Amino acid sequence: QVQLEESGGGLVQVGGSLRLSCAASGRTFGPYAMGWFRQAPGKEREFVARVSRSGRSTNYADSLKGRFTISRDSAGSTVYLQMSSLKPEDTAVYYCVASDSVILADHPPYWGQGTQVTVSS
Repeated sequence: QVQLEESGGGLVQVGGSLRLSCAASGRTFGPYAMGWFRQAPGKEREFVARVSRSGRSTNYADSLKGRFTISRDSAGSTVYLQMSSLKPEDTAVYYCVASDSVILADHPPYWGQGTQVTVSS
């Protein structure tokens, strides 16, 4: 079983920055492909970013390119999401996800509990 624990969420003003972290653990863990999804109030959950098992490949939602950066540590068990120039529409619960594959699966089997990010104007 894989456990994912997010941290780093909080309240930030428009234009500010936050860095989310996700620590993965579990007897059979990794490294796995990892990524982030988010869900805003009243909206469907959406893909944010992913990083491959090796860490060499990253992908982003088109609307977030240039503002968000995903990375992982050398051990492969922690993934980060650096968010900058934050907007009110970035307010959401951010979920860390993982799958036992080279590239993150479209429907990752492992999810964290989520961390709230609120961007205030």
